[in-house]
Amino acid sequence: MAKVTLTSRVEQLIAMNRAAELGGGKQRQDRQKAEGKLTARERVSLLLDRDSFEEVDKFVTHRCLDFGMQEQQYPGDGVVAGYGRIDGRLVYVFAQDFTVFGGSLSETNAQKICKIMDLAMKAGAPVVGLNDSGGARIQEGVMSLAGYADIFLRNTLASGVIPQISAIMGPCAGGAVYSPAITDFIAMVDKTSYMFVTGPDVIKTVTHEEVTKDELGGAMTHNSTSGVAHFISHNDEECLLLLRELLSFIPSNNLDDPPRRPTNDPWDRVEESLNSLVPIESNIPYDMKDVIHAVIDENYFFEVQEHYAKNLVIGFARLDGRPVGIVANQPAYLAGCLDIAGSVKGARFVRFCDAFNIPLITFEDVPGFLPGTNQEFGGIIKHGAKLLYAFAEATVPKITVITRKAYGGAYCVMSSKHIRTDMNFAYPTAEIAVMGPEGAVNIIYRRELAAAKDLNKQRQEKVEEFREKFANPYIAAEHGFIDEIIEPKYTRKKVITALRMLDTKRDSNPPKKHGNIPL
Repeated sequence: MAKVTLTSRVEQLIAMNRAAELGGGKQRQDRQKAEGKLTARERVSLLLDRDSFEEVDKFVTHRCLDFGMQEQQYPGDGVVAGYGRIDGRLVYVFAQDFTVFGGSLSETNAQKICKIMDLAMKAGAPVVGLNDSGGARIQEGVMSLAGYADIFLRNTLASGVIPQISAIMGPCAGGAVYSPAITDFIAMVDKTSYMFVTGPDVIKTVTHEEVTKDELGGAMTHNSTSGVAHFISHNDEECLLLLRELLSFIPSNNLDDPPRRPTNDPWDRVEESLNSLVPIESNIPYDMKDVIHAVIDENYFFEVQEHYAKNLVIGFARLDGRPVGIVANQPAYLAGCLDIAGSVKGARFVRFCDAFNIPLITFEDVPGFLPGTNQEFGGIIKHGAKLLYAFAEATVPKITVITRKAYGGAYCVMSSKHIRTDMNFAYPTAEIAVMGPEGAVNIIYRRELAAAKDLNKQRQEKVEEFREKFANPYIAAEHGFIDEIIEPKYTRKKVITALRMLDTKRDSNPPKKHGNIPL
């Protein structure tokens, strides 16, 4: 019998490490790359700072003894898990390995993920999940389902405590979709990733609908139609770089402030273009993103859910080097009306920013809620209330700039003074009223117009009279609902000055277990 030495032990360790790093074997790894996908370890390496990854549970194997599974053992059991750094900041990560049993979730596989999530909660650091899995491991039955439920519970308890980010980099189906759905942001890769609860074959059997995987749950479907995903990228590399950029705006936990970054953009920069950007005529569209870009640091806007509910723009930017969340109506799409999709999109983003101490900047140009039976039957009342609830509940610094229209209930919802917004600015072009002049005149002067000899002329005169008297920001300013009417070119200076003033803001909600947001 050969003598056991330290050298032989080290050689054994090296051999085991090599076996674990091979995943399901070179042939399966080559197949993964042929499909345009990186391996799980390559993904982790690209996501994290160079040489910062520390792996946990590298040699864990499954415990299943049925269906010949005892003959198929792979170190790591289909998930790479550990921690590392992104821009020097601690981050926990797990990456499902499709080359091992299709990345399917087993009892031990789930325990590895749960261990990482528990560590992240203790350390107060983000968790990034790189999903590439065929779902629950069928051979393990209820044990794999229990593993999913264990992960769901941790997702829920971690929500609002540490940032949770999911990247869908392959299949994600059945019960597997609910973990990413609870996390804060979902990124998908075009052409190689998909999510759905039931696949095309089941749908064809049950409802007789014919649909491809990509049409049903592809990256663009979830980025533009369902709103499930927040970002789309063209390949794995782009997706991982996007996650690094996203994390640069976000604090490590709910007790930290967002990471500040030095900027050469003068805090008091005057942007002359803003004086001519917003048309005085209320029916002429313009791109609100032009206003946003003109105000923020280096004109750099990191948009979230760019392809979904385009009537509301959300995303991250920096002002004075400090990350902020931007919420803005988009007059270039649906005239900037709030609808069901836009309200839900905005509400979840506002709640994320509030949970993680990110100030909210609102750019408002809203004619009201989108009319129509589809909206009413779809529950615009309760969905619109979500956005109202989110803004009212938020205790972070809140600043609103009304660029033009602010009509009706939508005025109240869009971070108005009445729901605890700290500073409310308005351009001279702002129109704050119950409704637009045309609609108001038709109601207020109904009898006079009915008796008018020259209907069009008299209606136009009344419209102009109403616009002059009520459709301006001065009535609201007289009542203190607008803190200052500003010349547009000074927007950046005014907003940054207000942010500096609010740097030590403290506010809270009444003690309670939790509110009952209108879901």
